[in-house]
Amino acid sequence: MTSLFERYQTTAGTYDELFERAGVPRAGFDRVLSSLGASSADEFAKCQALAEMAMLNQGVTFSVYADNRGTEKVFPFDLVPRIVAAPDWNKLELGLVQRVLALGCFLDDVYGKQQILADNVIPRELVLGAKEYMPIVHGVRPAGGVRMHIAGIDLIRDPAGAFRVLEDNVRTPSGVSYVVENRLATKRIFPHLFEQASVHRVDHYPSRLGETLRSVSPRDPDESTVVVLTPGAFNSAYFEHSFLARQMGIELVEAPDLFVDKDRVFMRTTRGPMPVDVIYRRTDEAFLDPEVFRPDSMLGVPGLMRAWAAGNVTLANAPGNGVADDKAIYPFVPDMIRYYLSEEPLLDQVPTYVCLRDDDRNYVVDHLSELVVKAVDESGGYGMLMGPQATRAQLDDFRSRIIANPRKYIAQPRIELSTCPTWDAERRCMEPRRVDLRPYILTSREGPWVLPGGLTRVALVQGSYVVNSSQGGGSKDTWVQKEVS
Repeated sequence: MTSLFERYQTTAGTYDELFERAGVPRAGFDRVLSSLGASSADEFAKCQALAEMAMLNQGVTFSVYADNRGTEKVFPFDLVPRIVAAPDWNKLELGLVQRVLALGCFLDDVYGKQQILADNVIPRELVLGAKEYMPIVHGVRPAGGVRMHIAGIDLIRDPAGAFRVLEDNVRTPSGVSYVVENRLATKRIFPHLFEQASVHRVDHYPSRLGETLRSVSPRDPDESTVVVLTPGAFNSAYFEHSFLARQMGIELVEAPDLFVDKDRVFMRTTRGPMPVDVIYRRTDEAFLDPEVFRPDSMLGVPGLMRAWAAGNVTLANAPGNGVADDKAIYPFVPDMIRYYLSEEPLLDQVPTYVCLRDDDRNYVVDHLSELVVKAVDESGGYGMLMGPQATRAQLDDFRSRIIANPRKYIAQPRIELSTCPTWDAERRCMEPRRVDLRPYILTSREGPWVLPGGLTRVALVQGSYVVNSSQGGGSKDTWVQKEVS
């Protein structure tokens, strides 16, 4: 193996995404890794710096609110791609489509006849007691017949190389703009590598998103007006909101730009009010409509829920979807697949203890030091306990929290994440770092479509399991190889 990877060592007990073992690339990756590895450390360091400068110049940023200051940062990007072989992706794609179909059926059911609850497939109190379950949505059938237009399913690879679903994101999943920007940066710096790798494109995601949104309009798609509703420039994902609106060629609006009249939504323009048919909303439900949710919200549109319930506007994603990605509902998704689709699940999950159950809770509080505990209504790595790395005080604190409010917590054994070669600027060499993967699935009237790629998040800190950008993680370009003809 050439210079850049000659000292690279895989991590024992993990699945390395690019190497079978030290010096031996995985089947089909050797040409790309040989070409990439031909760079010296100095040459690669310059390439990495160019990629980071490109991200800075493009304004590829996110905001961190954990410090109460809303610090804006350039999204960290590692230039070594994560490659997924075509056979692996084909299996994964089938599993993702299956999962999204079942979750869609669940949402229709739980806001309709609730047959899955009547048949005791999922405990009624677990669903109806979920923080994100919205009784006001019950009985409403969205225009276009789709509730979950955009889904982001978080995956890990276990030590045997099998993809496992870690969690579902079907409210307002973010991150896809970084998928496209990562690809642009990589192609600028390593254009020759794409020919060798025969990689699927990802830059058509915005056009597919636009087609998906128009397909679910309550009016003729060709005559429909679609907008992106953003909370504003101070939102952590504002870069993505503006990026997608620009790429789709549609208006980026804030709440004051819209109003509701006679259960129809209109956009204020210099030519007068314009009817709006589809809203890709990136505003959290709590702030979406002050008539229904928080009355003090300045980010919402009064009457928006009335217009949606009347079938005069499509909201993507639909309100109430959060019940499907509640972490306490997650363990029952395989049961949903069997119940609604009469199929066996194609994707594995991580074994999960639901603390609302007495037996599960007793096990969790007795084995906290061995488990990862998650608050069911938190995301971004917050509200989480990494038991094997926790202090005695942290363990005692979470034990008290679980006993006081068991519905709020689930626990899982710590599954070793896969690793991928990642540039370590201080050591000036490649080091294994843990990664996960968030593919994006669009669902139109015709059914689901999976973007052949996704957001690979990487824990840039040595030894860390936390890949979230808000807590020190970064991202990689994800290369899905095409089938060999």
